[in-house]
Amino acid sequence: MKVQKIKNRWLIAASAVGIHISIGSVYAYSVMTNPVKDIFEVDGSVVKWAFKIAILLLGLSAAFLGRWVEKVGPKVSGTTAGFFYGIGILGSGLAVQLESLPLFYLCYGVIGGIGLGLGYITPVSTLVKWFPDRRGLATGMAIMGFGFSALIFGPIMQSLFEAVGVANAFYILGVIYMVIILASARYIERPPVGYMPEGFKSGEGKVIKADMANIDANEALKTRRFYYIWIMMFINIACGIAIISAASPMMQEKLNYSPMEAAAIVGLIGVFNGLGRILWASLSDYLGRANTYIVFFAFQILAFYFLPKTSVELTFLVVLFTVITMYGGGFSTLPAFLGDLFGTKQLGAIHGMVLTAWALAGIIGPTIYDVIKSATGSLDITLAVFSGLFVIAFIVSLLMKQLIVKAEYKKKKELALA
Repeated sequence: MKVQKIKNRWLIAASAVGIHISIGSVYAYSVMTNPVKDIFEVDGSVVKWAFKIAILLLGLSAAFLGRWVEKVGPKVSGTTAGFFYGIGILGSGLAVQLESLPLFYLCYGVIGGIGLGLGYITPVSTLVKWFPDRRGLATGMAIMGFGFSALIFGPIMQSLFEAVGVANAFYILGVIYMVIILASARYIERPPVGYMPEGFKSGEGKVIKADMANIDANEALKTRRFYYIWIMMFINIACGIAIISAASPMMQEKLNYSPMEAAAIVGLIGVFNGLGRILWASLSDYLGRANTYIVFFAFQILAFYFLPKTSVELTFLVVLFTVITMYGGGFSTLPAFLGDLFGTKQLGAIHGMVLTAWALAGIIGPTIYDVIKSATGSLDITLAVFSGLFVIAFIVSLLMKQLIVKAEYKKKKELALA
């Protein structure tokens, strides 16, 4: 009988990071806006629709293909993600060469967006299974890659645009992304059934805390906790995206920064977004997932209310960067939290369904900001509305905590009677 060789789980994590660093390049979209709009001879806002479509398709494909990802496994779904994202970028190059804006929308937005959704959920559901002892750290590493990608590929994109032209830059980037994702997908796979890391196997002393349940996506949809986490994510993302999209004009207004100084701070926002993903997800292994979100919302109620009233530069920037870490941390803590709440039976599918909150929040958050700001002309009133939204999120997070405590008490009682 052949003994199955178990792969190194840290190399599995590295493969997950490879996938996320590649697809996370979508966050460097602003680098390509000006070169692409000049070729199509349209306004930048017209070209940005490709990005909006890509994020929408990320959420929708993650939701509708989540069950398929669980069925076929990470190797197949990761490979599919590589082809979709790579072909989407290669097709974008062709669209630029042919000067066809509809083809650009189709390739970057639709085809690339499907690759984004598949690539996003494939590694995280697998990592949760490989790291039952350190779920937050594992998913934080992968999703940190998504957050940091713009810092890596943004300068590369700009250099390629200048060196080889826009269309050729897309061709080169498409090949690079496809190779990295396909190579990562070759190694990534589910752990053996009943896998436990060293020190946690039967008789070795360490015990992993049991999940609240181990249910499929249809059953998850029937629970209150699914809708609690959906609301929490929607509010955290809507408010976070709103403040990210308005960061530059806000700093020019409140701190009298020049556009160039504000742009430099926007670059740092990307750093703190990435750092927050690994920091908060890792801390959640010790603080508890529900407690981590309670901290997020309690802090941001105050942060959003007082930020526009703050003219002290250091205080303003510390508060802003902390908010950004919590925006990133919300994404990276989510897969581990979903594992705790629903188990790993169909984690990819459940994760995909919750990511519909991202698709919706990406449109609604900045829209609320723009509408209120233009109607009132007041940054104070605008951010006070978002502070109010965080009050709702805070209440929901407390209800989630109460639900978890009740479930844990019920389990202890059943074990005591057994």
